[in-house]
Amino acid sequence: MSLLLRSAMPLFFVLLWSTGFIGSKMGAPYAPPMVFLSLRFLIVLPILALVAIAAGSVWPKSRAIVANSIFVGMLVHGVYLGGVFWAIDNGLPAGMTAIIVGLQPVISTLFAALLLGEALDRRHAAGLAMGLAGVFLVLAPGIDLEHIALRSAEIAAVALAVAAISFGTVYQKRAIREADLISTTVWQYVGALIVTLPLCLLEPWEVAWTGEFIFALGWLVLVLSVGAILLLMILIRRGAVSQVSSLFYLVPVATSIESYLLFGETLAPLQLAGMALVALAVVIIRLKPR
Repeated sequence: MSLLLRSAMPLFFVLLWSTGFIGSKMGAPYAPPMVFLSLRFLIVLPILALVAIAAGSVWPKSRAIVANSIFVGMLVHGVYLGGVFWAIDNGLPAGMTAIIVGLQPVISTLFAALLLGEALDRRHAAGLAMGLAGVFLVLAPGIDLEHIALRSAEIAAVALAVAAISFGTVYQKRAIREADLISTTVWQYVGALIVTLPLCLLEPWEVAWTGEFIFALGWLVLVLSVGAILLLMILIRRGAVSQVSSLFYLVPVATSIESYLLFGETLAPLQLAGMALVALAVVIIRLKPR
């Protein structure tokens, strides 16, 4: 892999991952959250399996690797996306959701320090604090503090979701780092369906197959569940979890810019200052010490 491509992979990941919020916003009005996610996972499974076969992937023979892959999928895809989708569908403002999700780099870094022994020095800690402050500034206009006290269940769901993806990414690096990337990701989506399919029983299977919903579903399947997830797994495998997780600070920045371009949402000076702060924080975190 060329140095230029390796250097561009973090940027590609941020751009792809950030479009997930746009796709979810487009598709959410046409299907209940768990039905939406289950359809997404049911479609991505055979597609990714065909990709694995075409790429000559080696399917894991160890039951432990299969079980660990399913467990990671339950956390990273099922619990994380399920918690976020459910909270937003039940009325938690998107800005407040994004603020809680913005805690992920901090939580992932703590898990990585505890489970993988990754060092956390002062420079890294300062970068984490700076990035969190920047995310808050970027998302400040969308925060609804008036009704937060009435949304304890939704806030708890998002907090559980963030803890799940944070622990899941660390566990993935620790437990299945040597296995084939694509085939283990296939098993991850089996784990995701173990979470979302039973929850569909609590929702009506009412889907409006509009052009907008089909486009949003296709985008989330191909760009997010295949492209962005495989990039995330590659980045985790190649680098420290704490450095990879810092990229999630850039996601609200990219999403705000995309919302400005696609939906005409405003970008206040405070948000622009937050974007600059986030960018500086990610540089500080990812800067290799001498």
